Amino acid sequence: MLDLVTVILAAGKGTRMKSKLPKVLHKAAGKPMLQHVLDAAKAAGAKRNIVVVGFGGDVVKEAMGDQAEFVFQTEQLGTGHAVMQAAPLLKDEKGTVMVLCGDTPLVTGDLIAKLYEGHKAAGAKATVLTAIMPDSTGYGRILRTETGEVAGIVEQKDATEEQRQIKEVNSGIYCFDSQELFQALEQVGCDNAQGEYYLPDVLGILREQGKKIWAVAADDYESTLGINSRVQLAGAEKILRRRKNIELMDNGVTLMDPDSTFVDADVEVGPDTVIYPFTWLEGKTKIGANCQIGPNTRFSDTVIGNEVVAQFTYGHECVVDDGVTMGPYVHLRPNTHLSTKVKIGNFVEVKNSNIGVGSKLPHLSYIGDTDMGSGVNMGCGTITVNYDGKTKFRTTIGNDAFVGCNTNLVAPVTVGDGSYIGAGSTITKDVPASDLAIGRARQKNITGWADKRK
Repeated sequence: MLDLVTVILAAGKGTRMKSKLPKVLHKAAGKPMLQHVLDAAKAAGAKRNIVVVGFGGDVVKEAMGDQAEFVFQTEQLGTGHAVMQAAPLLKDEKGTVMVLCGDTPLVTGDLIAKLYEGHKAAGAKATVLTAIMPDSTGYGRILRTETGEVAGIVEQKDATEEQRQIKEVNSGIYCFDSQELFQALEQVGCDNAQGEYYLPDVLGILREQGKKIWAVAADDYESTLGINSRVQLAGAEKILRRRKNIELMDNGVTLMDPDSTFVDADVEVGPDTVIYPFTWLEGKTKIGANCQIGPNTRFSDTVIGNEVVAQFTYGHECVVDDGVTMGPYVHLRPNTHLSTKVKIGNFVEVKNSNIGVGSKLPHLSYIGDTDMGSGVNMGCGTITVNYDGKTKFRTTIGNDAFVGCNTNLVAPVTVGDGSYIGAGSTITKDVPASDLAIGRARQKNITGWADKRK
């Protein structure tokens, strides 16, 4: 673990997002922007993470839980003022404080570690993370001395034509010696057009004191990008998904068309799995090895075993064991568990049910609130009638049962092991093991009847 504490600035409203949701809670690649930053800090080995919240602070705190310590900035008076809110928690710290931005979801643990190591190696009192921007318009330019130290940061509006040609810009992420930071912050004023306390002013104060100010350039400018609008959020989403797809392919997963495959940051996929176009893998989904997923398939917070085939399938909050075949047009709803080698055909919905080993639901069925044994065959059009308008009831089907086509199983009801149900039956009573149940009206033919209208 590094001798590093992070202070993450997450108090802004993000007016350009035009949203009631705090900006840092808008999601990219399946999780809030702030979560990406916290994950990167943890990956880098930070020993403490302090989040400064303001607009919607209680909502942010609730969303992040116990992952960090929180302080409130009741008035948004600038970045320097925001960092000052963490001073009471850091008065005894004598190591390094890194200031991060909660709206930079592209930052990585490797980049944070690089900044920290560069700061320590330089023996600096403050270090700026910089980026080489293809278009540096609007950014503060980094001015360096001949020895590489930071001589200053000049904003776009104050820069000369020569300075505006500089491509190295300030990312808004910094490392500080903890004691030096808070001593300098006490000297920062708000004599500016915005009436705010700016964190970059600390650099000038320390330099005037003869302290060393250093800069570390990011290898990839994209990792430093901040998000202030929905358009920029969409751009970050695209970058994160591109990174994820490259990671998967590097680990042995085949993506038939990466540009039409959408995988969230925390999804896991095993080697030799093939993912077809227009597939969405979301949340905490885990997919095993040697699977065929898609096309047009979506799994959210779902665990998939090995050698599973799923096409045109939507599953959420469910578990699928090895060797299952699904689709096309299958809906797996929450709390569903498909055991090994289950086969589900077209236009089938399964909800809150346990389906036993090798059972078959070939087509056109709704199976809800059901505990089904192994080796069961469900005929076409079978429905478990689980709701009476007030209460949900369960259906129990034993091993090796055979349910004929177009059957209604009116719960609560139990179908015993090895039993048979005739096609077109409505079953309202338990069926004992090995019995044949037929629950339909006797057919009646009227001899010689003809349509009188003819």
